[in-house]
Amino acid sequence: MTSRRKFLTTATMGGAAALAAPSVVKAQAPIKWRLQTYSGAPLGAHVIKPQIEAFNIAANGEMEIELFYADQLVPTGELFRALQNGTLDAVQSDDATMASPADISDFGGYFPFSSRYSLDLPVLFNRYGLNEIWQEAYDDIEGVEWLGAGAWDPLHIFTTNKKIEKLEDMAGLRVFGVPTAGRFLSRYGMIPVTVPWEDVEVALQTGELDGVAWCGFTEAYEVGWADICKYALLNNVTGAWCGSYFANSDSWAKVPPHLQELFKMSMDQSHYYRQVWYWGGEADLRVNGDKLELTTIPAEEWDTVVGDAAGFWDELASRNERSARVIEIFKKYRDTMEKAGVPYRYS
Repeated sequence: MTSRRKFLTTATMGGAAALAAPSVVKAQAPIKWRLQTYSGAPLGAHVIKPQIEAFNIAANGEMEIELFYADQLVPTGELFRALQNGTLDAVQSDDATMASPADISDFGGYFPFSSRYSLDLPVLFNRYGLNEIWQEAYDDIEGVEWLGAGAWDPLHIFTTNKKIEKLEDMAGLRVFGVPTAGRFLSRYGMIPVTVPWEDVEVALQTGELDGVAWCGFTEAYEVGWADICKYALLNNVTGAWCGSYFANSDSWAKVPPHLQELFKMSMDQSHYYRQVWYWGGEADLRVNGDKLELTTIPAEEWDTVVGDAAGFWDELASRNERSARVIEIFKKYRDTMEKAGVPYRYS
């Protein structure tokens, strides 16, 4: 009996000791990323900062993304190369502005008349096959993962001292803008000029630039360009900027699946935020904004620009097989929307 009590006492004490002993777990250091966006800080406060802050909270110490704005670590035109060599872990930009070597890069940013509204773009990617083509294109490039695309604002032209009321008014204007749209507008005499994003405001003030063809009303007011420019052309070249998220392949592979999924969810949240911010801002500032005089090129003359875009589309389609597939999708989507009529298309 005594020996049994001793056994029970010893067993109980041993169990208690085992339960009381602290387990030693070595905390794993969080994954650290450096992400640079195409946008300067005033714009970045809307197009990416809320997303990164939310992701860092939701990652719960397992991962932390440090956000850098336009040109802070590398020049915007070198974003792709910096991503590929691991200087950056991730990038938010359009393909053309970051000098992507992908054979569909010309469709990033503003591709003339490829969309009428911001919602057109995610539909083209998610329902008409652009997701698959972009994925295929970047699968051919080592070192970079394409994570997904979303829509930004429409493209308008804002000028400092010259009204644009007819096509010939574009001639000779030195304008900061996105590469593909700039190339298209150059056929009307407009001169695309590249300067660092942070230098645009000063370049407008000094006369180095005559305007910007980079954004819509929401951005022009948000970043201060509407304080310098006097005129805004209501005819827009396309309905939405096409921007994407990219990651360095090695950096992405080191992120566990649950955090990869969390990052993609935060991308979707960012796309939604931007849809609302831009859509509401464009309408409000056209009606209630008091910093810009609105001008319009007459419809019959602007129709010639729309017609010219058809040739521009065919030119791009002839470059390679993937570009031809993209253009075919644009044409199919345009025809579907026109046949659907109101509210998808009003003219």
